Amino acid sequence: MSMFSIFNVSGSAVSAQAQRLNVVASNLANADTVAGPDRSPYKARQVVFTTTPMGEVGTAGVTVSNITEDNTPGRRVLDPKHPQADADGYVTYSNVNPVEEMVNMISASRSYQNNIEVMNTAKSLLLKTLQLGQGT
Repeated sequence: MSMFSIFNVSGSAVSAQAQRLNVVASNLANADTVAGPDRSPYKARQVVFTTTPMGEVGTAGVTVSNITEDNTPGRRVLDPKHPQADADGYVTYSNVNPVEEMVNMISASRSYQNNIEVMNTAKSLLLKTLQLGQGT
C-alpha cells in the first residue's frame, strides 16, 4: 500500500464517521419527541457501513451504504392531559435510547479522531522523507 492510499482509506472512514455522528445527533435531538398528528413517532436511525475497494488490490475503505430505521415500538406513557394523547390517554414517544446513542457517539468520535491521527502521522512521515532528501 502506498503512503497516498492511506489518505484515501482514512479519508473514507472520516467521512463515514461524520455521517454517523450526524445521525446520532439527529437521534439525540428527537429522543423525547412525541408522535405527531399522524400518530407516527420518530424512529431511531442507524448507519450501515460497507467495505469499498480503493485503488490498489487489497486496499479498502468504508462508505455508508444505508441508513436504517429501528422499528421497535416507541415508549408509551399514560398522560391523558397531554395534547398528543391517544383515545386511551397514552402518549407515544420516540424509540431512541439516549444511553445507546451516547455510546454510539463516543465510538464514532473516537474512530473519527483516530483516522485523523493516522492521516497526520502519514503526513508527518512524508514530510520527514522529503527532509531527508534535502539534508545532503
